[in-house]
Amino acid sequence: MAKIVLGMWTTHGPTLGTTAAQWPNRVAADKKNIHPFRLKDYSFDQLVELRKDENLGAQCTLEERQRRKARCDAGIKVMADKWEEMKPDVCVIMGNDQREMMLTDLTPALTVFCGDTIWNEPVPEDKVKLMPPGIHEASWSHNPESYTEYPGLRELAERITRMGIKSNFDLGVSYEIPRNPAHYSNGIGHAFGFVYRRIMRDKVVPNVPLVANTFYPPNQPDARRLYNFGELVGETIDAWDNDLRVAIIGSGGMTHFCIDEEFDNMFFDAFKNKDAKTLTGIDDGWFQSGTSELKNWIHAAGCLFNSGLKGSPTVVDYIPCYRSEAGTGTANGFVYWT
Repeated sequence: MAKIVLGMWTTHGPTLGTTAAQWPNRVAADKKNIHPFRLKDYSFDQLVELRKDENLGAQCTLEERQRRKARCDAGIKVMADKWEEMKPDVCVIMGNDQREMMLTDLTPALTVFCGDTIWNEPVPEDKVKLMPPGIHEASWSHNPESYTEYPGLRELAERITRMGIKSNFDLGVSYEIPRNPAHYSNGIGHAFGFVYRRIMRDKVVPNVPLVANTFYPPNQPDARRLYNFGELVGETIDAWDNDLRVAIIGSGGMTHFCIDEEFDNMFFDAFKNKDAKTLTGIDDGWFQSGTSELKNWIHAAGCLFNSGLKGSPTVVDYIPCYRSEAGTGTANGFVYWT
């Protein structure tokens, strides 16, 4: 029978693929955007005033950014080394889409990719100009150097789909990664491409991408729904008559684009205690903007908490990577469980 031997949770954002000196390139966008923070929406200037007592300016100097970037690089290395040590045969990746694959004409709440082939490629030169400031520099960390095809895992994907439909999950399925004329990035979304490049180090095993719509209202599945579907994924793997070593990876998060260290640390506590009640009881208002990607962590937890892995997950590091005195940036975290 198939056996889950490795669980991982990792962030995948642009701070991990850019230099510390490049992080402030996103501040111009921060100043234009409205930011969800603790169930309210704020402008950049309002956040500066609200968080002035946190002394965030001292946490985003170039010297401090360089220290934190070094910790991010070290965390990724630990994760990739652990992947190489455990040598899983196949993988299920819980990630999300940001209009890379799903357009406004149809956005399923949850999609199972069932195709035999997953492709990705560099950003086309004519689309670089469409990219927001500070994003193109990070594309190497989730896009390969040339057009590349990776192996899908149709047998397991279709098993998950059939089990899901029988259990009243209304699932979208996809057998082909589309070419997206409206987006600057073609191929599989960056939530998955990051895992291929930085965790698997381009030695990609057959895998099932599970694509959740965490970002776009009104059909975002809530935390409990994703946790429950993760449980079903685990049950499907347990019943799979195949002598394979399986890895489960949740890709996304942590709080961004406005960092909330208290909220992030609640996740680590819940993971250490395998506390599904806390994770599934979080009001959906907390999961907006980039922070919504933490639902991918909950999705994977639903599978892993009941997987039979012993002990507790190992927190490799937590690095809040601030880029402004408003608290904007991306909090990065790395967790594994064997």
